[in-house]
Amino acid sequence: MPTVKCNVANCTYWGEGNNCVADAILVEIDKHANNRYDMEASGDLGGDANHKDNADKPAETCCHTFKRKQ
Repeated sequence: MPTVKCNVANCTYWGEGNNCVADAILVEIDKHANNRYDMEASGDLGGDANHKDNADKPAETCCHTFKRKQ
């Protein structure tokens, strides 16, 4: 798996060195920022999460893997 850097320290998947330690990562376009998607443990996308969109620049995307630390 590639190295994924994350600066959101209050995420459950934030690891030392600003590394994302999630098994799978879901990046979505901002248009769907408020949608709630559940990924299966295998990382497979199901239901409404299984679609394709286009973005023109990084600012039009967001991470749906974020889960606030308890």
